[in-house]
Amino acid sequence: MLVADVPPLDVTGTRTVTIGTILWAVAFVALLPFYDTLREDGNLWWLWTCVAGFGFGLLGRAYCRRREQRLGDDPREEETSPLGAAGL
Repeated sequence: MLVADVPPLDVTGTRTVTIGTILWAVAFVALLPFYDTLREDGNLWWLWTCVAGFGFGLLGRAYCRRREQRLGDDPREEETSPLGAAGL
C-alpha cells in the first residue's frame, strides 16, 4: 500500500472558528439596516442568531487556542490516528 507524505491540515481548528466568528459578526452588521423590517415581519430572531453565533464563536476560539497551546506543549510525537502509524 502506498501512502503519500502529506502534512496534516490545521487540526486545531483555530483558523476555521475565527473565520466563522468573523462571518457571524459581518452578518449581524449587514442585517442592522433592516432592523425595522425584520421586527415588522417577526424575523428579529435573525439578529439574535448572529449574536449567538458570534458569542459561541468567541467561546470556541478560546477553546481552540487553549487546545492549540496544550498540543504545542506536548512533547509526544504528533500522531493523530488512535490506531498509530498502522491506522494511516
